[in-house]
Amino acid sequence: MRRTHSSLLLLCAFCLLIGPTIASEAETNFDDDDGVVESVQDDTPALATDENGEELVYESPKYDPNQFHFVDHFDDIEKSQKLWVKSQAKKDDIAEEIAKYDGVWSWEAPQRIVWKNDIGLVLKSKAKHAAISSKLLKPFTFKEDKPLVVQYEVTLQEGQECGGAYIKLLSANKATDDLTKFNDKTPYTIMFGPDKCGNDIKMHFIFRHVNPINGSITEKHCRKPKDRLEEPFKDKLPHLYTLIVRPDNTFEMRVDHNIINEGSLLSEFTPPVNPPREIDDPEDKKPEDWDEREKIPDPTAQKPEDWDDDAPPQIPDPSAVMPDDWLEEEPEMIPDPSAVKPDDWDVDMDGEWEAPLVDNPVCEKVSGCGKWKAPLIANKEYKGKWRAPMIDNPNYRGKWSPRKIPNPDFFEDLTPFKMTPISAVGIELWSMSNEILFDNIIITDDLDVAIDYAAKTFDLKRKYIDKESKTWWHRLMRHMNYKPGWWALYFLYCSIPIGGYIYYLYRRATEEEESTTATDKKTDAVQPDDKPSEEQEESTEESSPKTKKSDLDVKDGADAADNEEDSGKDSTEDVDGGASEEKETEDSTSNKPRKRRVRKDAS
Repeated sequence: MRRTHSSLLLLCAFCLLIGPTIASEAETNFDDDDGVVESVQDDTPALATDENGEELVYESPKYDPNQFHFVDHFDDIEKSQKLWVKSQAKKDDIAEEIAKYDGVWSWEAPQRIVWKNDIGLVLKSKAKHAAISSKLLKPFTFKEDKPLVVQYEVTLQEGQECGGAYIKLLSANKATDDLTKFNDKTPYTIMFGPDKCGNDIKMHFIFRHVNPINGSITEKHCRKPKDRLEEPFKDKLPHLYTLIVRPDNTFEMRVDHNIINEGSLLSEFTPPVNPPREIDDPEDKKPEDWDEREKIPDPTAQKPEDWDDDAPPQIPDPSAVMPDDWLEEEPEMIPDPSAVKPDDWDVDMDGEWEAPLVDNPVCEKVSGCGKWKAPLIANKEYKGKWRAPMIDNPNYRGKWSPRKIPNPDFFEDLTPFKMTPISAVGIELWSMSNEILFDNIIITDDLDVAIDYAAKTFDLKRKYIDKESKTWWHRLMRHMNYKPGWWALYFLYCSIPIGGYIYYLYRRATEEEESTTATDKKTDAVQPDDKPSEEQEESTEESSPKTKKSDLDVKDGADAADNEEDSGKDSTEDVDGGASEEKETEDSTSNKPRKRRVRKDAS
């Protein structure tokens, strides 16, 4: 019992100790009806250490603006809000009530706060068109021998069923001068990022290529990665997306620093950058006598004389005989004799009423009723329709195809890297999920700068989350997405040992009380609250002679004294402390009163 007591105490103390710790680490934001996010975390950053014991604390990254074409960590809300312009445009060819870009954007900490001062740009609304954009610090022109590096974080805080989290690098032209008019038709140079609808999961990399001959623009879509990227749409964790386009026309797409797709701009896109040198002659027509049949029916073959095209595949069995008990005169179905015409039956409207048909009960006792027919068997003479055997076509000239002519629109662009200059970055989305958080958007021409920037932001954040997820409890909470409603589980988790401990204390108190009562009854002291039972009274009668004083006699004497007081009878007491006191008690046994004297020593 003591070992159980100690175990329960330790378990209860453990639950009470880890409860506040878990609650402080798993701070959650609560959304009200107005879309306002209330942080429940205090101003002190969460404390965690890396494998070297160094404390993981986030600070807004310091950077040299000269190393970036665009950079925004969103932590300085006032400064960031001056950079970004919310679109006031409307979509074309769509109903007026849903054409406006009225999606709600907000600068706030994530729902699952790691550090309160790490702010992101959050799309708060769903099933609405949303667009926001910002000018670059300096345009990216693709003229220098430096790569284009685009990198940003996305956290799908509510998961994603249908919608995207991609960004657009807007082309430098008059259409991007006024960003309040940013919409789906605004020219862009590159579109990059994740997209999902149902089971269709994509990692977009689209660039718009300009035809050097006629100036037409065609979208070139990168082939899909070999592996499906499902986790970023489910785990509700921050993920880092990086696109690298190099002057040698190669590219890389990375997710969390892992390469998921790579190749050449010249070979991995549909339609290809360069058109074919030759095309089919649109004026060429197939000759009427052109025979494309490889095989033809043998014209010399003749159908055999005994071949019967009309022979049925099955015939009645000529050896079958009608059973003796077959009733040909008896119908298989008869009107239901128990059927009654409905009261509301209208002959004029419904016609003459007829009882529904049921199986003839007479037929159940014999082999069958009605006209007898012999069962069918396979026809040995059946051969099907006769067809001549196939032979090689002597006039076969092969599959016809139009002749090739030089492609009048042919060009060869060996440097598709030299795209239209970029002057702005924009996010234009429609999503069935809300709470999409964008963070740490950068555009640079140095991959090392991007990697260093990620180390100060994304890598630090994931180190903290991974450290936190090492315990089974935090893994469980991560899958719960730290939702407030799930804290009921935590309450239940603590209530079980606490409830068990309270129940244990109650039982122990009850046992101690019973033990104390039993011990008191064995003493010579008077117990006024005790009442004799019938078994005790009977045992008293059968006890030793009156001259012998026993514990039972003392107890019975005290009980008798109590009974006399309750019934209003007087008892005699010796006031002298050293004198013995006697009292007369009356016990009832076999419905007869019996008196005996009990000597009580003065205490």
